[in-house]
Amino acid sequence: MLLIFLASLVNLSSCQNAGNSHGGIKQTISVNDFDAKLSVSGVQLVDVRTPEEYVHGHLKNAVNVNYNSDDFDAQIAKLDKSKPALVYCLSGGRSLKAASKMEEMGFAEVYNMEGGIMKWTGAGKPLTDGTPGPKAGGMTAADLDRMIASAKYVLIDYNAKWCEPCKKMMPVLEAFAGKRKDKLALVKVDADDNKELMKQKGISAIPYLELYQDGKLIWKHDGAIEEEQLVKETGF
Repeated sequence: MLLIFLASLVNLSSCQNAGNSHGGIKQTISVNDFDAKLSVSGVQLVDVRTPEEYVHGHLKNAVNVNYNSDDFDAQIAKLDKSKPALVYCLSGGRSLKAASKMEEMGFAEVYNMEGGIMKWTGAGKPLTDGTPGPKAGGMTAADLDRMIASAKYVLIDYNAKWCEPCKKMMPVLEAFAGKRKDKLALVKVDADDNKELMKQKGISAIPYLELYQDGKLIWKHDGAIEEEQLVKETGF
């Protein structure tokens, strides 16, 4: 009887394992762990940003497959599902969605880089030209300081054209600033055009907001926010 019982357990375990074998392995891992996996033989590195973002700097040997393109599924299907795939975007949002879709498509292993290329460059890791971090260019810290000093209150919105939460929040911020235009200035900073500034300020995710009073930072917020909450938190 004992042998029969043990045999039944073995069969049950085998059936359960077989039932789970079709799913892929999807994980979000740190920049350092992501970097370490780049040395794994046969690994596939996928940049799911737009072609415009890709040409301004990407990880070495990364293939560009735009997550927002109509042929994303068809392009991803050309990869080898049996080999590990490493996926990244600018801040981690699109790549997480891409990794989930790739898992559904049957990829054996998919790893999403936490924080995306913003955290990668923030950690001083190289882009395609081999220099650490983002290329110089865009607004400098001194430029931003001059804008901060231009009004009693300055609200800074760090955003990007591709960022859906940023786009949804933009009308909210513009309405908020419009009602207070006599004392509040709204400054918009594009993360793609100001990579060095983003690195200097240590901002690794967008949307991101800062409110200054007389040149001093008095409030900051990470992520999307509704006008009611914005009014409550800032005291305006």
